[in-house]
Amino acid sequence: MERKIRIGAVSYLNTKPFIYGLEHGGLKDKVELLVDYPANLVNLLKTDKIDIGLVPVGALPTLGEYHIVSDYCIGTEGEVASVAVFSQVPMDQIEAVYLDYQSRTSVLLCKLLFEKFWKKKVKYIDAADETYIQSIEGSTAGLIIGDRALMVRSKFQYNYDLGLGWKEMTGMPFVFAIWVSLKKIDPAFIGLFNEAILLGLAHVNLFSNLDQPFYDIRHYYEYNLSYGLDEKKKAALETFLNSNIFS
Repeated sequence: MERKIRIGAVSYLNTKPFIYGLEHGGLKDKVELLVDYPANLVNLLKTDKIDIGLVPVGALPTLGEYHIVSDYCIGTEGEVASVAVFSQVPMDQIEAVYLDYQSRTSVLLCKLLFEKFWKKKVKYIDAADETYIQSIEGSTAGLIIGDRALMVRSKFQYNYDLGLGWKEMTGMPFVFAIWVSLKKIDPAFIGLFNEAILLGLAHVNLFSNLDQPFYDIRHYYEYNLSYGLDEKKKAALETFLNSNIFS
């Protein structure tokens, strides 16, 4: 019996269309789906526990040879809403920033924006677990990603959106995560994979109608997120990977 392709995805609102497509499309009997947070997917890919992973682009330089599997990604054309620095004080009063442990990309982008765009030196604190969010107070801010970022928006007076910051600094969209393998994947499978993702995106209305009191989810899907991995996003990805934040 042919082994199923093991796929690692992320359990955020922004990936619900991907997961729906993989679970309901033509690949549903051909894949084994594993859900985790972004940083863990990198380790699962490196240790051959998954064949394809939705990987934070900040981790790409650590993978050696890799292959982009899909025509789709987690990206934004500007304000992304679910990746931001939250604070009780304005930018000029921030002295320290907790760094979310769930995604290397957002941490690197955060540091890049503080250095090149906001031009502010701060102390970085690596968060170890969820409790860091309760420690965001006074002159200590915090980077929060994913659904948690949408949930806490009303709790902080200031939030600095990383997608918007990148757009204002470069004029480019931003790519947070892409589908990657460390081995070559059959082109026929990749075709089916893209079809499955497209199926999920065609059913995004199933998730945009979710009753969430903390954020307008329809707005999130229609305006904050941008899923196509087009040439502009590929150019933006290269710009980010070539920045000195990786040196």
